[in-house]
Amino acid sequence: MKLVYFAWVRERIGRPEEELTPPPAVATVADLVTWLRGRGEEYAYAFADPDVVRAAVDRVHAKADAPIAGAGEIAFFPPMTGG
Repeated sequence: MKLVYFAWVRERIGRPEEELTPPPAVATVADLVTWLRGRGEEYAYAFADPDVVRAAVDRVHAKADAPIAGAGEIAFFPPMTGG
């Protein structure tokens, strides 16, 4: 699946996107974040407070318990503000 990172999440990880195949036990957005945190210090830093990072599964905002099976793209980004 394609993972896309935006804003400071991208800066902390050091890349805008990547293709990864998580293990079968990774079933939700929260599982994916936990798995990513174990991939290295840059991921641990980006996801240090997973409650702050937002996710979208195939361009639809998703909560931590959202399933990721069959997803083509998962994006991670900080909370957005507007005005």
